[in-house]
Amino acid sequence: MSETEPAAAAKAPTERKPRRLRGHKKGAVTCCVASSARPGVVASSGEDGCLCWFDLRTKDVILTIEAANKPISSICFKAGNEDFVYASAGNEILSFDVRMGSQSKPLETYNYNRDEINQIAVSSKGFLAAADDSGDVKIVNTTQKCVYKRLREAHTSICSTVQFIPWRPWTVVTGGLDSKLAVWDFSKGRTLFSIDYGSPELQTGSSSGSAGQCFNPAFVHSVAVSEEGILGGLYKVCAAARGDGAVDVIDLEYELAPAKSKGPSRGGASTMSSKRTDLGDGSSNQSQGKRIHIDYTMGGHTAAVSCVAFSAFGEKGKFLVSGGNDASVKLWDWSKGFSSETNNTSELVLDIDVKKKVNWLCTAPTDSDNLIVCDTSKVVKVYNFP
Repeated sequence: MSETEPAAAAKAPTERKPRRLRGHKKGAVTCCVASSARPGVVASSGEDGCLCWFDLRTKDVILTIEAANKPISSICFKAGNEDFVYASAGNEILSFDVRMGSQSKPLETYNYNRDEINQIAVSSKGFLAAADDSGDVKIVNTTQKCVYKRLREAHTSICSTVQFIPWRPWTVVTGGLDSKLAVWDFSKGRTLFSIDYGSPELQTGSSSGSAGQCFNPAFVHSVAVSEEGILGGLYKVCAAARGDGAVDVIDLEYELAPAKSKGPSRGGASTMSSKRTDLGDGSSNQSQGKRIHIDYTMGGHTAAVSCVAFSAFGEKGKFLVSGGNDASVKLWDWSKGFSSETNNTSELVLDIDVKKKVNWLCTAPTDSDNLIVCDTSKVVKVYNFP
């Protein structure tokens, strides 16, 4: 295979028959989350305003809550107690106690965001983050039930995604439709560093500027942060799903380390943005900084990537899963891109044709029924890996 051919050209998309979970009444399923405390339990939200719970050991939906009279954009479990779930609808966040059953009413309502919320996330310390259309992120203290911080001015357009960093409890990652990814110290309300994927430097240095993807902006639609200690504790990374069909993996600890520890090649202060080389071949070397870039030349997506997640099954974090508007879900052995071996690249392990655009996906810590996909239908689809 020549260097100009796609690295994964021989790996054709596979058709796997999914298990179908029915519970939502109409519209698309917008989000899903798999329980870590109760393997096999999956919760989903939809445009019908409902929350559904499925136990994969049974056939039917086990619980449906009519949570809102508007679409629910995002859900997450309360850290340390998955009997409680948070859901965002419009510019509100609602919390529910699953033990109260289908008649459950909101226990708490947070109405601090001025625009529609795109994603919520919860930290181990009980903080709740909400990213909205205004570009702001509100950090809510759920213990004291008040706004703790408002993160603003990093994003000049819609803030589409937010995640806390588990091993840095006062740090959060955001991404937006301004093509920026930002990492914040939310206790101080300031950015630690940011990456502008729309900058001319990164556009020029990235193979995403090649034919077939050049017309799609590098919006950041979703970010996923690895758990602490994955793959022997070697990596502390986050992944970004981009609108140009690419997925980037960033070594967060390298980026957050003091500038002096990186030597003279690192330019400027801790708020670096596009000063770094974007590695377009999925590889990495010490002098250029630690990022990998996965695009269609490696068998990646040919349309916007809507969601990314690290695998919870098998060796935790070994695989990165991405889903996109090209109606495909791809599993990557991503850490090979960080290998010190010469010319090592991230490997496409599995390419699944899921027939419809992917809205969201998550993985479960089980040996089967461990890849859950929400697409533009009202049915949640479950796949087995391997």
